[in-house]
Amino acid sequence: MKTLTILQRITPANPHLWQGKPRSLNRRPLPQLSPPPRSRQFRGGAKGFSRRSRDAGVDKTGETDTKRNDAKYKNGDDDEIPEEVRNKIITRILLFVGVPLGVGLAILQALSVVSDQGLWVVPKWVPLVTTFFTFGASALGIAYGSLSTSLDPKEEGTLLGLEQIEKNWNEMWKEENES
Repeated sequence: MKTLTILQRITPANPHLWQGKPRSLNRRPLPQLSPPPRSRQFRGGAKGFSRRSRDAGVDKTGETDTKRNDAKYKNGDDDEIPEEVRNKIITRILLFVGVPLGVGLAILQALSVVSDQGLWVVPKWVPLVTTFFTFGASALGIAYGSLSTSLDPKEEGTLLGLEQIEKNWNEMWKEENES
């Protein structure tokens, strides 16, 4: 009761005093800051880490690499991945991403159950290391799944595809190495 009487003495009779005063309507607008002009231009379309000069993509006629590649694609000269190979790549990627991801989630769940039941006081570094290795292996599974797949639709390949990695790696960078 004592608190209520103190609050009545402290609070003003006019409730509008608690509201903030309206700000002046004659405020100056803030100056608009524009970004500095760009002195460099972005050059996209690179396939990797190349040592070629800036004008290496332009031939004597002034035609760029992009225009030549577009014409090559329209003429049908560009190799298309057969559907069987594409399905094998997708299956391998799902396998090499899904298994480490599932194992990582299962280990984290098992550590949580063990910790909740008081069977073992799990150090904080154990889930961290588990997450690092299993989710990292899952991220690497994308590249490994696509590189370990046989690009020949008639060739089945092995379960892990270790012999295909070197072939596919060399095939992928063959164009870069020739120039």
